[in-house]
Amino acid sequence: MIEKNRLSPPITSESEIQKFNQLAKEWRDPNGKFKHVHKFNQARLTNIRSSISTHFDRDLSRDLPFEGISILDIGCGAGLLAEPLATSGATMTGIDASAMNIAIAKQDAEIKNVSINYVHCLAEDLIHSDENSVIENSYDVILNTEVIEHVNDKNRLIDTCCQLLRPGGLLIMATLNRTIISYFIAILGAEYIMRYLPIGTHQWKHFVKPAEIIQRLQVHQLTPLYTQGMSFNPLTQQWYTHKNTKVNYLLYATKAKP
Repeated sequence: MIEKNRLSPPITSESEIQKFNQLAKEWRDPNGKFKHVHKFNQARLTNIRSSISTHFDRDLSRDLPFEGISILDIGCGAGLLAEPLATSGATMTGIDASAMNIAIAKQDAEIKNVSINYVHCLAEDLIHSDENSVIENSYDVILNTEVIEHVNDKNRLIDTCCQLLRPGGLLIMATLNRTIISYFIAILGAEYIMRYLPIGTHQWKHFVKPAEIIQRLQVHQLTPLYTQGMSFNPLTQQWYTHKNTKVNYLLYATKAKP
């Protein structure tokens, strides 16, 4: 088990970490100010579960379809993805730069008796060459969802994900595309008009185009599989997936086997 509390020179700014420390307690309330985040998470989880089951040929109708699959959730937050994946049988590790997020995630997992290894650290801390670190090629699935748009060194984060992923494994990245429409919908709409998120949650200049991620993945011999867009329907109050990736998107890639 990894037990780390130190942080290496950060790819995530201290201001971003403090921002999410302040919000941590509110992420868990499905009826609170972030109820739309919970709906977004549920739609995203459905697609993530489907992609993992397809990639590893698992039957989702089984009680523990992901048994024997190791998953690392980078930027796990309060555990909204980690918990349901762990209850599906996955060997689950969740890491986050926010100590408050990790404390809340641990508490919730203990209450529900869900086995998850939560660690307060950054992704690159896992591949440092000391005796407590994880070796490279350690995980079958790497989740990196809604994280890269909050870090300073995006290539370094992608590099770390690629190093930690096992050959034949599945990398799942979710973020916001840097387009004009994403500025109007994700920032002006979601933060300033609808107030689905606190003002200042996102900075448009840090949004990432799918092609930029793919270019870096290919340096590490990862092959992109497909991308999926996500949108919110204000009439039904539900999130849904589609082919348009101009705002939110999920990107799936696999690592070549030697």
